[in-house]
Amino acid sequence: MVKTTRSVARAGILLLAVVGILLSCEKRDSTGAGGSTQGSSAQQQSGGGQLIGAGSSFAYPIYSKMGAEFQKTSGVKLNYQSIGSSGGIKGIKNKVVDFGGSDAYLTDKQTGEFDAPVIQFPTVIGAIVVTYNLPGNPTLRLTGSTLADIFLGKIAKWNDPAIASTNPGLNLPNQDIVVAHRTDGSGTTFNFTLYLSRVSPAWKEKVGYSTSVDWPVGLGGAQNAGVAAIVKQTPGAIGYVELAYATQNALSYATIQNRAGNWIVPSLASTSAAADTEIPSDGRIYLDDTDAAQGYPIATLTWIIAYKEQDYGGRSLRHAKRLVDFFWWMIHEGQAYAEPLEYSPLPPAAVKADEAIIKSITFDGKPLRSD
Repeated sequence: MVKTTRSVARAGILLLAVVGILLSCEKRDSTGAGGSTQGSSAQQQSGGGQLIGAGSSFAYPIYSKMGAEFQKTSGVKLNYQSIGSSGGIKGIKNKVVDFGGSDAYLTDKQTGEFDAPVIQFPTVIGAIVVTYNLPGNPTLRLTGSTLADIFLGKIAKWNDPAIASTNPGLNLPNQDIVVAHRTDGSGTTFNFTLYLSRVSPAWKEKVGYSTSVDWPVGLGGAQNAGVAAIVKQTPGAIGYVELAYATQNALSYATIQNRAGNWIVPSLASTSAAADTEIPSDGRIYLDDTDAAQGYPIATLTWIIAYKEQDYGGRSLRHAKRLVDFFWWMIHEGQAYAEPLEYSPLPPAAVKADEAIIKSITFDGKPLRSD
């Protein structure tokens, strides 16, 4: 797996920007649960009535909606910053946020790099779609190997025989392909490149998969919104974004052939089908290149990361309970807001796994939720 120094630096810059934003929030809301001005950055900035999260731009639309709805019933505000998964992981590691959002779960090696145990649990399922800008907005069919060759730069024209062979009847233009990709550390990139590595030996050997890779060709944009903007503004462009960003920007997206040989349109049904599998108790599973006959092959879960023991850095019990209450709400009542935003809700097995994980969160060694 390849990670670029530039992307790590960008994550750091974005995190500093988030800290600045959150510090301004602290000035506006300084009435914390315990009234103390001491303690961890996240606790100080939250003011007791505000939860701070940062990370995955893939999950930004649904987390923003969940936060708004949770505030209506609890009075607790969510401030979630879309800075990319790598930035979210860095934020929770540095304890400047209450939780990080990532579309790539932490490995055992990564969790070992934290100074205290962390928990992570999936919240919703989403589709990473291949979006493009072509005259007439045709519906394209693309195989995984063709997609890999496009992002490798081996296929450089839209009327290349490899594309034309799966799209009979379409008048494909003799136009240059402009690849659009992420510049920041991204869980969306991790899952997209993981899929390409599974379907293309050439991609696996030359590029690999990670939250940041050395792209062979293309233009870079920050977060899902940045890639969507490049595709929308650039004739002949192709990129990868979460489904909601494609629909919100009225972008065309491809039908992808899955492992079973079926042509699958990214949708709520096909994304849910990809998740129709055994969910491990720790919630760590990737859904790419599913063997489900009707499953979309570039689907992914997205995860929340937080500290297992919430009594750190002067945090209050009241604040910790609010955080856990929000987590519990996300995997129950919050699931109702997934489908309207083009995400699929968690299957029952994933909810059950999440419940056990959330119940393991403690304050001063005592569980914050036992029901």
